[in-house]
Amino acid sequence: MSITFLQNHNKKIYFTLISVITLFLIMDYIPGLSFLAGYMTPPLSLFLGLAFALICGEAYPKFNKKVSKYLLQYCVVGLGFGMNLHESLASGRQGMEFTIISVAGTLIIGMLIGYRFLKINRETSYLISSGTAICGGSAIAAVGPIIKAKESDMSVALATIFILNAIALFIFPIIGHYIGLDQQQFGTWAAIAIHDTSSVVGAGAAYGEEALKVATTIKLTRALWIIPVALVTALIFKSGGKKIAIPWFIFYFIIAIVLNTYFMNGMTQVGHGIASLARKGLILTMFFIGASLSVDVLKKVGVRPLIQGVLLWITISLLSLGYILIS
Repeated sequence: MSITFLQNHNKKIYFTLISVITLFLIMDYIPGLSFLAGYMTPPLSLFLGLAFALICGEAYPKFNKKVSKYLLQYCVVGLGFGMNLHESLASGRQGMEFTIISVAGTLIIGMLIGYRFLKINRETSYLISSGTAICGGSAIAAVGPIIKAKESDMSVALATIFILNAIALFIFPIIGHYIGLDQQQFGTWAAIAIHDTSSVVGAGAAYGEEALKVATTIKLTRALWIIPVALVTALIFKSGGKKIAIPWFIFYFIIAIVLNTYFMNGMTQVGHGIASLARKGLILTMFFIGASLSVDVLKKVGVRPLIQGVLLWITISLLSLGYILIS
């Protein structure tokens, strides 16, 4: 079967893959077939999306972008109905202590690597640093208008972060198991060292239930730093008056946890059911994210921005891992 044939039928293949993934997820509710749902994991779903995009080409790129964005947000809020506020605060305390230092440190180190050493333009370097420091594409989207970044700068930064997110979703669980991280340690590490919320949640889900809760809580707490970073950015780049894109779904996630903790004591099954659907939705979201990558996106990145992203990512990953292991 030639590549040309696959590209000519990419829309049919696209819907076939979505149907197969959905079918596997539905099997979790069919007696005797529920074990099959376990085979459809976040990394596998992402791989199917990536393989489709790189072999068959893009299909419905706008649809992929919109669905992956909103489905992720809905699923993250849904996860809140399976979490307890007191447990979440306890599990997130360790990551909170490191968040302030890591956010500021990542921005500074990123600018040194990108702007000073690799001579990447200031806007692109700052966008990559912001995406690495806080929450990937959301941070880039929030900071971009403030620094008056060009569309090309935004595309390069987003593509760089996207590629590294895809890699992280695959390799972080492997590394975590290899070095023997427990659920708490891995969840904290993933939340700090992986850029985007989608890949953090995906990696946490692949590692275990507790890792998912820890990673989600810490990452969304970290994502709130979009607001102070955006304000500081406006001062640095002297661009006051720009609207800050606040990630409201984080507040809905917190509300869901509060509701589950204090108002759904007699409705445990309902909360677990919503959280279960959310985890399945996240797996499907991974496919849409993977299907958004294309050869054109890879070409946009270039060598130097990718080098900045990789060096910054490795630096933060090692520093945060060292902190977690000794604390």
